[in-house]
Amino acid sequence: MRVRTVLAAALAASLLPMASATAESGDGRAVGARGSIDFRDDRQAIDGFGISQAFQRADVMHGARGLTPEHQREVLDLLFDRESGAGFSILRLGIGSSADDVYDHMRSIQPTDPGGPEAEPRYEWDGDDGGQVWLAREAQGYGVERFYANAWSAPGYMKTNGSDANGGELCGVPGTDCASGDWRRAYAEYLVQYARFYAREGIDITDLNFTNEPDLTTSYASMRFTPEQAADMAAVLGRTVAESELAGMNVACCDAAGWAEQRAYTEAIEAHPEASELVDLHTGHPYRNPATSPLPTDRPVWMSEWNPTGDQWTEGWDDGTGYDGMSLAEDVHEALADAGVNAYLYWFGASIGATRAAIQLDGPDYHVSSRLWALAAYSRFIRPEAVRVDAASGHDSVEVTAFRNADGSRVVEILNYDAAPVRQSFDVSGVRGPARGDVYLTDNTHALERTGRASVAGGRLSVELPPRSLTTIVLDR
Repeated sequence: MRVRTVLAAALAASLLPMASATAESGDGRAVGARGSIDFRDDRQAIDGFGISQAFQRADVMHGARGLTPEHQREVLDLLFDRESGAGFSILRLGIGSSADDVYDHMRSIQPTDPGGPEAEPRYEWDGDDGGQVWLAREAQGYGVERFYANAWSAPGYMKTNGSDANGGELCGVPGTDCASGDWRRAYAEYLVQYARFYAREGIDITDLNFTNEPDLTTSYASMRFTPEQAADMAAVLGRTVAESELAGMNVACCDAAGWAEQRAYTEAIEAHPEASELVDLHTGHPYRNPATSPLPTDRPVWMSEWNPTGDQWTEGWDDGTGYDGMSLAEDVHEALADAGVNAYLYWFGASIGATRAAIQLDGPDYHVSSRLWALAAYSRFIRPEAVRVDAASGHDSVEVTAFRNADGSRVVEILNYDAAPVRQSFDVSGVRGPARGDVYLTDNTHALERTGRASVAGGRLSVELPPRSLTTIVLDR
């Protein structure tokens, strides 16, 4: 367990006995901690929380491997419903680069070379996109408005290695010399065309990225960019978007595999006179190293993909695997409090086999992991346009974040890492008069269950935190 210094929130709470416990010292006295929160404070704005169903996982969710229509709806509810599920507000879409559509590939909208970068494009659109069009429409029905489209690679004929897999570079970026010519503008047009196809289906792509993990070579779709090459391509894509009818769409970069590596990409973009103006959103992953500090930009920053490593399916909250619910809740907290991200996107919402997804799809059936509830504790209640506010727990084993929603409601997330219960209190600023709300508990025996009521009175919140738990307090507006 990593114990970090964090910022968070508070209020005054009374819990039902099932969620309430009191730590005691050796002489039987309650062990308490005193923190503070200021709801008048402004930290980062929150754009939302989300998932991806790229690489045909959306198709599996739509029944390609036998998931029944009834269970499809239940899985959709678990991911997007704000009453019974996670209420995710961002869907990340995978832009295909493969010439085929076998499972775990994403088919390109131009699978064959049109004859060079200056040739008339020969786009193909099936209106399905590996099930992602269906899923995006379903997500819209739940109120999702943010759709982030992300390419893992350009088609192979645009690259130095002639394949959409195994790395390679985009022909035309500085340092390349391809007989086929400079494909930068053609690739940018290709990406914009992908957004046009979605617009035709009634889905507005809000955020567009030309690369994923450009610092990593993989046996599947992948493409390398140095930070300087990425800044160069970001400028090309930015110009292309600005000159199109989709000029309001955000340009994103760069989804590096490590947060420290993303820092180098962000620095290169900020140093580029054109890219610095045209890149609206900086995105990174914490696989190589965690998101523990802000990126060097004033633009919004997203933690746009994380999936803990592991070789088996587990549903546990605190089972010591490192990919249980408690571990995921810690990562969400760290990204919000330490890296100051504006959005947190998990990898797969639902997948098959020995997955670390939130939900395992198993033929006609499905299984739910505590990872879903770790994410849902944040995503269901902290809505787009919320603002994180200043807070501190005053306890070495308790971490807390707090948020003010645009509708006036307030949310406090409290992680207790201690093996014993902790009595926690907070001095609360920025709440006029008494305030009351619901308390939700997530631990080994509770899956984001309402366990009581909370109240702020006289500027004080007190709450008893069960061991190894996530407590969510939602104050009514």
